Amino acid sequence: MDTKTRNEKYNQYVEAKIPKTRNWPSLFNSFWVGGLICMIGQGINDIILLISPTTAEQTAWAYTLVILIFLASFLTGVGIYDQIGQYAGGGSIVPITGFSNSITSPAVDFKNEGIIFGMCVKMFVIAGPVIVIGIVASAIVGLIYLLL
Repeated sequence: MDTKTRNEKYNQYVEAKIPKTRNWPSLFNSFWVGGLICMIGQGINDIILLISPTTAEQTAWAYTLVILIFLASFLTGVGIYDQIGQYAGGGSIVPITGFSNSITSPAVDFKNEGIIFGMCVKMFVIAGPVIVIGIVASAIVGLIYLLL
């Protein structure tokens, strides 16, 4: 069997095994779940400002982010956020809750390997490159800004 025939058969096999997604329902689910997460964040911020009206708006947003990150980590730990992610796709990944999930999920998956070699090492497998690129890009932009 030549390479071209083998590749064609392999591609046919892969096409048969790939799950088919329905684009419009997936987009709709992503949109409404992402919007719901943002609405929950806005509600938390409004409650913080209602409870403590003297709190600065930036401080209230910082508290809101901490609460959202905690909730997403907790829901990841009990296995609920992964189900939300399968249903909503990008709608659950794009907000800061998705970043929290990307750090918490590997830590939960590798907890059996111990605290150091499991949780601590694997925690930044997905999010680590994002953090590094963000820091490097911000340093480059800061240097450009300084020079201009």
